[in-house]
Amino acid sequence: QVQLVESGGGSVQPGGSLRLSCTASGSIFLIYAMGWYRQAPGKQRELVAAITSGGSTNYADSVKGRLAISRDNAKNTVHLQMNSLKPEDTAVYFCNAVVQTDGSNWSRGNYWGQGTQVTVSS
Repeated sequence: QVQLVESGGGSVQPGGSLRLSCTASGSIFLIYAMGWYRQAPGKQRELVAAITSGGSTNYADSVKGRLAISRDNAKNTVHLQMNSLKPEDTAVYFCNAVVQTDGSNWSRGNYWGQGTQVTVSS
């Protein structure tokens, strides 16, 4: 019904940068918040950053000042610019979106991408 496709993961040395992108497609009437979560081995999935349709942002304390989330509403796309990466940023990163699929509020649902691996290592 709604698909989220991520791109941009990979391996980088500490201090390096990566840019993740996620595009939503399918039966979309309206997209509310979009965001990025991550899950490291043996840990719970955690919020990294989120952005509303109006552009308000929210970041995990551990990434403030290093990661920046942005959004292109016309393209149903969200980006995560990751700078000054640390080994502890290593995780699978998941795109998330709250999407309304028709004119009814009842059609609002929470959707996830398949995940993209980010590895920070020397």
